[in-house]
Amino acid sequence: MDLVWLEDFLALAEHRNFSRAAEVRNISQPAFSRRVRMLEDWLGAPLFDRDTQRVDLTAAGAEFLPVAQEVLRRVTFGRERVQEVSAAAASSLRIACTNVLSLTFFPDWLQRLETSADLSPSNVSLVTDSMADCERLMVAGQAQFMLSHHHPAAHTALETGAFRALDIGADVLIPVSAPSGPQGGAPLHALPGSAAAPTAFLGFNPASGMGRIVAATRANEAPPTWLRPVFTAQLAMVLLIMAREGRGMAWLPLSLVSRDLAAGTLVRSAASDAWDIPVTIRLHRPHARQSPSAEAFWATATNRAAMSA
Repeated sequence: MDLVWLEDFLALAEHRNFSRAAEVRNISQPAFSRRVRMLEDWLGAPLFDRDTQRVDLTAAGAEFLPVAQEVLRRVTFGRERVQEVSAAAASSLRIACTNVLSLTFFPDWLQRLETSADLSPSNVSLVTDSMADCERLMVAGQAQFMLSHHHPAAHTALETGAFRALDIGADVLIPVSAPSGPQGGAPLHALPGSAAAPTAFLGFNPASGMGRIVAATRANEAPPTWLRPVFTAQLAMVLLIMAREGRGMAWLPLSLVSRDLAAGTLVRSAASDAWDIPVTIRLHRPHARQSPSAEAFWATATNRAAMSA
């Protein structure tokens, strides 16, 4: 069996489309299909149901999915472990971080960790991306840690026995809007809106972790609202700019909009905090033991979180 078969399998399991998966894997669709067939022949069972318009996993494919993820993750970690033993890579850290936290939380948090302990990795590699892409890096073993906002109502791809999590901070998503006047005051786009006049809404796309959180909490526990979607984006910074320009209201982290609120360029869209969404800032890691520098980093982060609790 070739490891590229597992990578092909995971790509198809994610995209559920042979053409798209082959494009992501940078090979022709016929060659991609042949490799998937070779894996199925090697396993002795079909992994995908090809009789529907959207390619779905068979029961055997669903059973094999976490196995393939774990094998690739362990092979990647094993290769890195060998490299660390034979070279000077043992002090490097690879961290995946969602876009907002890379701006508002990560720099100060890393500095506090480094000053509170004898922790000075020679190289910190930070990958900033959407929640979905950060999860993919973790599942593939290409990052040792992931930093993201978290809410129990929103599902993540790391809620398996292969990963551990540590809450290291707190934030809150608040509904904000440009003010109706130049000096602040009432919101231009106020909640909750009404059936006759729904509030213009600036939303996150599904790849965003905050988009998942807003969608899950709005569906399950928040007070009712009447919203009219007018714009969707992956990045919170884009929604922040659109909100400043008066295009609609958006749920954005307080850590990102606190200066705008103080300056009056944004105001709360709601008269009470009933529409606020408290969230935690969570650090994820694999359960499997990692490099000495990664384990030291985790221990320092755990101690720091306990001191701040």
